Amino acid sequence: MDITINTPTCPLPFERAYSLSMIIRSFRGRRDVEVHLFRARWPREEESADFTGLLEHDSASGSDSPESRAVVLESFTADERDLIVNYLKQQYSTRLTAIRSNPLAFPVPTGLAGFTEIQPGKDAGFVEFEKIPSYPLDFPLKGYFDLNRHLPLADEN
Repeated sequence: MDITINTPTCPLPFERAYSLSMIIRSFRGRRDVEVHLFRARWPREEESADFTGLLEHDSASGSDSPESRAVVLESFTADERDLIVNYLKQQYSTRLTAIRSNPLAFPVPTGLAGFTEIQPGKDAGFVEFEKIPSYPLDFPLKGYFDLNRHLPLADEN
């Protein structure tokens, strides 16, 4: 399994600043399915954090975009990222081909919606880790996938 954790080139303006994804070798009849991991919920007090400089300012509305706040709130701290990576390595090492983490690029663009804003569909949906009996972490973790972006396991002839 390839694990790539990119570090920021300069100090980050906020602790909650890391994205995380994993590649599942085979999932629902598709190969190498990318799953974007995110925090599914957060304490209400985190919503009142100071987002100054974290979000691109929308000149039309005169403020930042609430949807863009979700992108930051869904992200992980470095400690959370490391806990998740260790969990995935221990639990799913034979099923995953890669784990990738990148720091967010600040400021987050205006109008960029978080994964919590997405509705599941026929070929896109969520992996809900907290529903797995062996899930050990104390924060709700979900993963978003879109099967349309991945090749089927068997060629269609």
